[in-house]
Amino acid sequence: MIMTAALQRAAAPIIGERRFDMDMPLLVAALCLLGLGVVMVSSASMEVAAGQLGSPLFYTVRQLVYMIIGLIALLVVLSVPIRLWEQFRFPLLFLGFALLVAVLVPGIGREVNGSWRWIALGPINIQPSELAKLFAVVFLAGYLVQREKEVKEEWFGFIKPFMVLGPMAWLLIIEPDFGATVVLMGAATGMLFLGGVGLFRFALLFGALGGMAGLLVLFEPYRLQRLTSFLNPWNDPFGTGYQLTQALIAFGRGEWLGTGLGNSIQKQFYLPEAHTDFVFAVLAEELGLIGALAAFALLIFVAIRSLYIGLWAERAGRLFAAYLAYGLAIMWCGQILINVGVNVGLLPTKGLTLPFLSYGGSSLVVCCISLGLLLRIDWERRQALREANSDS
Repeated sequence: MIMTAALQRAAAPIIGERRFDMDMPLLVAALCLLGLGVVMVSSASMEVAAGQLGSPLFYTVRQLVYMIIGLIALLVVLSVPIRLWEQFRFPLLFLGFALLVAVLVPGIGREVNGSWRWIALGPINIQPSELAKLFAVVFLAGYLVQREKEVKEEWFGFIKPFMVLGPMAWLLIIEPDFGATVVLMGAATGMLFLGGVGLFRFALLFGALGGMAGLLVLFEPYRLQRLTSFLNPWNDPFGTGYQLTQALIAFGRGEWLGTGLGNSIQKQFYLPEAHTDFVFAVLAEELGLIGALAAFALLIFVAIRSLYIGLWAERAGRLFAAYLAYGLAIMWCGQILINVGVNVGLLPTKGLTLPFLSYGGSSLVVCCISLGLLLRIDWERRQALREANSDS
């Protein structure tokens, strides 16, 4: 009886008296995206999987397994009070650093296409950058609460977080994972701005980060090549502009209503990474402009709803939960805008997954964990409000 009561108190969003007492619009939208992701990964990967691996459902089965693991992780996170995330933010940050260091160690990290981004654990691969970004957001949310006055009033108050996040970004650059670095630093900058950093200091910080990003591009010829080739990919359609031209062809073939699910031509060895970085292009080809806009609207809804959960938590005085929700929402916004921008040719080609839709175990599981955190944040806020009303 004691254990059951404790479980009910811990996992109240699911097991308590008000079962499934969660933000249903956010949950339903995210589940729709997960289902759509499985369908599109399956459609986009069948030809490649059959030709290279001998099994057309290879990536589909793995995506389903990752989704189940992610949903289990979501249920576990729903049972963990947000205060525990705040209490263990330093061990989590240390774990993030340890994973980023471990992935660079030969024999532990796995190299794919010249990048050390994965740690192999039997049949699955872990991408430490996904967990590191999540743990960095948890750490920064706690910092903004503990050093609120210092962040708002002192220069050193908003510089100190980057003394911690800077080395993390450096480890990401070494892998190299420029996209994850941009998302991490963008989320940190946005959280500091929402935490009360003055506009002048924020502008200087934003300019400094932009300047460092520019230097990173100039120091690596392939990054500069990507930056210039996307402006006119047709100058070299079989070289530096190949991925983008094939993606644009997919969008053009889709027209208004698409060619039909499973009828994409571009996924048949023309468009590289069709089930990961360019799954949105395949979606646009098969479901058309209407389907692409609907999927994009669903993604934006999830991101904006997450921001509102942060706003409601802040108004309720739950600052750690609010900053955590803001950070997760900003990361999602960044990944959505960058991935879709790359697919339509508005941004240079950059390997960054589309939340909930792209193939990728670590990305999908971390998305589910983030969703669980947001649902828990909103539930705790409403639970506190109900208790306050009942006491009065």
